[in-house]
Amino acid sequence: MFFDIQKFARDYQDVTYRGRRRLSGNFGRLYISGVMIFEISAFEAKITANRDTVIIGQSEDSKITSLAGEGSFTIKQVFSRGFDKLLENWKNGYDERFVFVGVMRDPDTVQHQEERVRLENVAINEIMVQKWAKGEVVEKEIPFTWTPEDTYYENIIDLPNESVVHETNGGF
Repeated sequence: MFFDIQKFARDYQDVTYRGRRRLSGNFGRLYISGVMIFEISAFEAKITANRDTVIIGQSEDSKITSLAGEGSFTIKQVFSRGFDKLLENWKNGYDERFVFVGVMRDPDTVQHQEERVRLENVAINEIMVQKWAKGEVVEKEIPFTWTPEDTYYENIIDLPNESVVHETNGGF
């Protein structure tokens, strides 16, 4: 009987990118126009490619016609956070815009990298004036949109140089 060591060997990536290398939302941060939103519990920003159908022969294909940026953030409310001023601006016809910077800085990231994405021309779409239930922490979700052409990756988490990362004593 032949013993195949390769069948039982672990891939380099299996060892280098163990479970601890997966990003945890616990280390995410959101800054709105330079102010850290400390009571945030969730953040999501996505870009959707809007497409029109194109027929080529008997096949259906598509063409990107525009991009749409939308997302939301959720806070566990501590104070009113300036939504009263935003509402007054809306009442007076002023559509205030913001700069959002989402940061993911997990200390277990290979080589301590961080992902930092900047969204400009952000518009808040909805203000939850008041929401609560007895026995629960008050949580509010705030939806927003922005122009995708105003999206900038300031830092990315990239694959490291393979010769630098061999994880023998911590991998850093």
